[in-house]
Amino acid sequence: MKYLITGGGTGGHIYPALAIAWEIKNRHKEAEILYVGTEKGLESELIPKEGFNFKTIRVMWMPRKINLNSFKAVKELFLGLMDANKIIKEFNPDVVIGTGGYVCGPVVYMASRKKIPTVIHEQNAFPGITNKILARYVDKVLITFKESKKYFKYPDKTIITGNPIRKSIMDIDKKQAYKDLNIHPNVPFILSFGGSGGQKKLNEAMFYVIKKNIFNDNLQIIHVTGKRFYEEFTNRLKMEKLDIKQNIRVLPYFYDILKGYNVADLVITSAGAITLAEISAIGVPSILIPKGYTAENHQEYNAKAFSENGAAHLILEKDLTGEGLNEAIHNIVMDRAKLREMSKKSQSLGRIDATEKIVNIIDELTR
Repeated sequence: MKYLITGGGTGGHIYPALAIAWEIKNRHKEAEILYVGTEKGLESELIPKEGFNFKTIRVMWMPRKINLNSFKAVKELFLGLMDANKIIKEFNPDVVIGTGGYVCGPVVYMASRKKIPTVIHEQNAFPGITNKILARYVDKVLITFKESKKYFKYPDKTIITGNPIRKSIMDIDKKQAYKDLNIHPNVPFILSFGGSGGQKKLNEAMFYVIKKNIFNDNLQIIHVTGKRFYEEFTNRLKMEKLDIKQNIRVLPYFYDILKGYNVADLVITSAGAITLAEISAIGVPSILIPKGYTAENHQEYNAKAFSENGAAHLILEKDLTGEGLNEAIHNIVMDRAKLREMSKKSQSLGRIDATEKIVNIIDELTR
């Protein structure tokens, strides 16, 4: 059986695709898998490292307003359709799976025109424009949030599966994680990060929180600035002569984040779909500060889905202040009953079997 997977641009599209690819490979040992992305996208770096065959097409984002780039984008789209057609003809897949990003458009569309079974997966509560267009042509539309169903016009083929996550998140030994991270299990621990690249507004607010809690032995904090903001953040600490103690750590990047999720009492983060899928899989309460500049403002929709279900406290970037964040943290972590309730609500949104469900649907289409 031959599987063609496509999705790219950001980790939010690539990591779900990889989770699906590995589940297919584990389930069907003889499966041939080809990943199609763009030459300059993040997928061109990540996919070959995972050992999957990788090919590229020419395509670019479509500007929201008509300008000179619009004509270039249209030209690239036609070239992308030609590239996709050639790859599909040569590889001859039994099914094509798209996980979002503009690279999906030409590949999934051409496959549907050739009557090849097609599936798309949408990670966010507010769907991306590519998936909204492709929904018309594909056999199945798989979604993460029930809130996104209303944006797709074909309810008969739209299925809630959840977002594929790394299986290793469920295999963490909690006692060992406390030891490895040097976290005291009886003192509230907060993990704060603004996505993999960091978040400037969150860093500003967390600077205030750290300053106010520098001598607070009843709180443990790991704040991840993002590599591009780390030097600026630590220089400011030095400039204000803030000598942080063992209860507070500031890192540029956190490689043990899965361990961190498993022992955190509270996670403070933006509202990327993968992060939300992972923290809800293990039931972590959160304060969500969606980035205000994401495509279609999808992080705000993701965050609202969690806050309206009682799993998270929502603060919009425009309303974020250090004082407000510090107050929210203390109101939540010092109320153990509230933490337990938020944890239950978070876990109720988690779907640890999302990858299996998705591959089950793919298997049904290829029988």
